[in-house]
Amino acid sequence: MSSVIPARAAIYEGTRIPSPIPTVLAVDPAQHDLEDILTINFGPNHPSMHGVLRLIVDLDGERIAGLEAVIGYLHTGFEKTMEQKTWWKGITYPTRVDYVAFQANELVFVLAIEQLLGIEVPRKATWMRQCLSELTRIHSHLVWLGTSALELGAISVFWYAFRERDVILDLFEMVTGVRMHTRYFQAGGLAEDIPPGFYPKARAFCERMPKAVDEYEQLLDSQQIWLQRTKRVGLLSAADALALGQSGPVLRASGVNWDLRKSMPYLAYDEVEFNVPVYYNGDVYDRYKVHMDEMRESTRIVAQCLERLEGMEGEPWIADDRKVVLPPREELHTSMESLIHHFKIVTEGYRVPEGEVYVAIESPRGESAVYVCSDGGPKPWRVKFRAPSLVALEATATCMTDAYIADFIAVVGSLDSVMGDTDR
Repeated sequence: MSSVIPARAAIYEGTRIPSPIPTVLAVDPAQHDLEDILTINFGPNHPSMHGVLRLIVDLDGERIAGLEAVIGYLHTGFEKTMEQKTWWKGITYPTRVDYVAFQANELVFVLAIEQLLGIEVPRKATWMRQCLSELTRIHSHLVWLGTSALELGAISVFWYAFRERDVILDLFEMVTGVRMHTRYFQAGGLAEDIPPGFYPKARAFCERMPKAVDEYEQLLDSQQIWLQRTKRVGLLSAADALALGQSGPVLRASGVNWDLRKSMPYLAYDEVEFNVPVYYNGDVYDRYKVHMDEMRESTRIVAQCLERLEGMEGEPWIADDRKVVLPPREELHTSMESLIHHFKIVTEGYRVPEGEVYVAIESPRGESAVYVCSDGGPKPWRVKFRAPSLVALEATATCMTDAYIADFIAVVGSLDSVMGDTDR
């Protein structure tokens, strides 16, 4: 991976990854008088912890001398639960793993099933999946922006960000019938065809969103308090980011140009035009700028998807494989065979050929992936998610080096971890 490290001046000399435990910043007796150390517990219930995260912080005055992140308060057992469910029923669970980017985890699991099945997905389904995935990315970034700004005192940005978020949820509801945890992606395609009213409302959103991002930046970039609390705070060099396995906005804000949509294209990302925002200071401010630019680029992708989808009117939206796909709803009123077949898929599921697969996508938080192993039965033998939120938390101790207690919440928030994705 050394070839992707930017050929620019290092953010800091050497490495700041704590030793011997990379995720724990231990108090250095050579730099701190141990009698002056005050240990404070943050979380797991503090609202600024972005979920049930506990951080044990050692303070020397206002400077952070030590830090340990403690997780496990939201251990849901999603992966083991999915191993007890059929492939068909298991699709409902990944959306709850990263509940802010629900479509991303749903997509990666469905892609894994389809790869094991060897099923061909209609192009209309591929483009709609891409469209909704990018809307999910914008949704996730809006939640991140609104909450992160709120924690630093910019309450108005929270309301503006959630204004656009509500429009995205309206679009999800129009297509899927629900606002979150949609179960709209099915093995073989989509759960339903795209309603005609989706296109004009989505186009109106694409016209509005770039102006909204400009408004967010006008509110924040001219504020000295925002700049002082984000610039040169929570530093993470490119080399340290790679060593810690970072991805997504955290990695790209440290100067590493790595995005799976470009580097290892899936869906139809190689057929659309977009840029990958990369910044080089590795601080809270640059992570914020990556999120802002990504919302603009995702809007560009959504607009291109809409243009393609509107030309696919009448095309199939799910594969014609009755062993995997539910029969058309209209057949259930006239065909006993279709009704029985529908009942058997929902209750017993379908069988997936024996094998194993690892599928990765670029979620709003970085590389989200799933390892799936099938023994040829109706249930997965093993399911394991690669959670970018867990990996991002591993950089907390490194980013806290030489930080003050006032920087604490800004740094934790900039890593954009979701605890459901962390604990699983």
